[in-house]
Amino acid sequence: MSNFNENVLYKKYMQCKDKQYKKNNDHKFILFLQAISTNIMDKKNYQYINHINSPIDLKEINRNELPAVCDELRQFIIDEVSKNPGHLGSNLGVVELTVALHYVFSTPYDRIVWDVGHQAYGHKILTGRRDRFYTNRQFKGLCGFPSPKESEYDAFGTGHSSTSISAALGMSVASLLKDERNRQVVAVIGDGAMTGGLAFEGLNNTSVDKNNLLIVLNDNQMAIDPVQGGFTQYLVDITTSRTYNKIRFNAYRILKKLNILNDDKKNRIIRINNSVKATLTRQHNIFEGLNIRYFGPVDGHDVDGLVRIMSEIKKFNGPKVLHVITKKGKGYEPAEKSATVWHAPGKFNVETGERKVADPNAATPPLFQEVFGETLLELAQKNKKIVAITPAMPSGCSMTIMQKELPSRVFDVGIAEGHAVTFSAGMAKEGLIPFCNIYSSFMQRAYDNLIHDVALQELNVVMCLDRAGIVGADGATHHGIFDLAYMRCIPHLTIAAPRNEIELRNLMFTAQQPNMGPFVIRYPRGKGTLIDWRHPMKAVAIGKGECLKPGKDLAVLTIGTMAVNATKAIQKIENEQNSSIAHYDLRFLKPLDEALLHEVGKNFKQVITIEDGVINGGFGSAVLEFMSDNNYNIHLKRLGINDTFVEHGTPEELYTMLGLDADGIAKSIAECLKDAKSMKFEKFNV
Repeated sequence: MSNFNENVLYKKYMQCKDKQYKKNNDHKFILFLQAISTNIMDKKNYQYINHINSPIDLKEINRNELPAVCDELRQFIIDEVSKNPGHLGSNLGVVELTVALHYVFSTPYDRIVWDVGHQAYGHKILTGRRDRFYTNRQFKGLCGFPSPKESEYDAFGTGHSSTSISAALGMSVASLLKDERNRQVVAVIGDGAMTGGLAFEGLNNTSVDKNNLLIVLNDNQMAIDPVQGGFTQYLVDITTSRTYNKIRFNAYRILKKLNILNDDKKNRIIRINNSVKATLTRQHNIFEGLNIRYFGPVDGHDVDGLVRIMSEIKKFNGPKVLHVITKKGKGYEPAEKSATVWHAPGKFNVETGERKVADPNAATPPLFQEVFGETLLELAQKNKKIVAITPAMPSGCSMTIMQKELPSRVFDVGIAEGHAVTFSAGMAKEGLIPFCNIYSSFMQRAYDNLIHDVALQELNVVMCLDRAGIVGADGATHHGIFDLAYMRCIPHLTIAAPRNEIELRNLMFTAQQPNMGPFVIRYPRGKGTLIDWRHPMKAVAIGKGECLKPGKDLAVLTIGTMAVNATKAIQKIENEQNSSIAHYDLRFLKPLDEALLHEVGKNFKQVITIEDGVINGGFGSAVLEFMSDNNYNIHLKRLGINDTFVEHGTPEELYTMLGLDADGIAKSIAECLKDAKSMKFEKFNV
């Protein structure tokens, strides 16, 4: 392509970067991104990867050349993630496994379910998305997790962990019921996902229902942080029986070829085999105890060996487990040495391994996660009843700060959100004060535990919901937009959302006071707004909001950090027109500040509520119900997230799309003021 045309495309790309252009011309934006991907993106001269547009192309490559394919795929991932941040370590660890799976199985007819889904980058690159991969996790680009809407090769959406065995089992059973007996279904589970309870539920069911499922256990002894729990040590113990497993596999392969072994005899032989092995090795195999055929452990970085063994295994009917040993970060030395840091390292220099991080000495507001971690340690040092619990996210939520100083009082329970909540309830029942930190979207998995084990018994568990609201590039599976709505209906809960870092500290201080009962504090991912936030903590009156700014024409009610954008919007409107706008921070969703709401109901006819959660059943609904119950005749507009799942992109892009950035809120305020004057405002007679 000529330089002239490249320059034209680049100018169009720069236009597309303008927020308003993207908002009004999404289809053009996508087309130009695709053009740029093809014509401008800096491509390396990969001998193999540049010619693989589907697994069919991969299968045409000689088997002895697959190690070279793996080398190129690994380098491609490193190069792309260094410029466009995403999950690195987990994807480097499954390169050989990914190539082998697509070489042996006939996707998309055969199904591969990736768990956790953030280890599927190589899968995406090999299935027709190589030239678009630089848009991974970007607004209107590729999703960072498998998505059936994006590609037929993505058999199942897996943004949360431990779902693959259940989903793949359902697919396998369905295939048999539809008489698609030649369809292979594979569940790839690893990167900590095997610690989740749902994985064991699926495993238990796999041993009962007739199926032809292959479970590939990707054992790297890691999630984001090192995996905790006895099952990890169990997997380590299994790896000590390599010689036994190799002899057993070869024997089964021979018996199968000679037609001596069939499905009717298989379970009986497995039971005899288990007894013999237990006697000789003093070791029991949980998989074979469930009559699930176990193969391994095998080297997960030997692509030729993986192709060979999977080609044989797929001939066996019935459920099977292939235990694969991998190293997170394989092939990139910095990632191998520090798997937690390089799980999602941000931008970095490929040659030097230097990560491009913010200057720690710069005078900028802290992350809410850092404020949580430092405040938790400060409280725990003064209150010996405080303990901390996290389901596999100690570094993500900054609980590592307390873990370093008070390790005996910090508990990483693995990817087990329901267990984390009930474990916390048990501690609270015995008089401790658990601070249980769970990402908002992951808290959805522990809903019954919260109701039955915490709220019903009125136990003082402090639920800290990190990543509340819009989280950004992880997208629909990770946005914390439902918690306000799904928690508001639960009796006995106190639900609060701080608008800044000082408020977060004060709410944490309040939650550990005597007789507080179940206490929920939600806060967003990312930086706050205050540089000077280390103020002495003080208790907050439960159910009390605050008037941030008086006014007379219209009242804006916010909860949490939406107060920041609302403040900017109010300033913009008041600077542009002669209006007086009041701003109230409710602070608590439950209990509501009824005195404040009575004040609003009596003094304003126009009210706007703003939240970073779903509108249906959320904060705005709570205010609307209050006004209705108390017979206030007001015009109320609710701003939030409509009945939809929100895609991925930067928080700024997504808030703009949703009309929840300062400009969008200002526009809504202006429309309300205009409609009020012309008497055409949408009316809620309540």
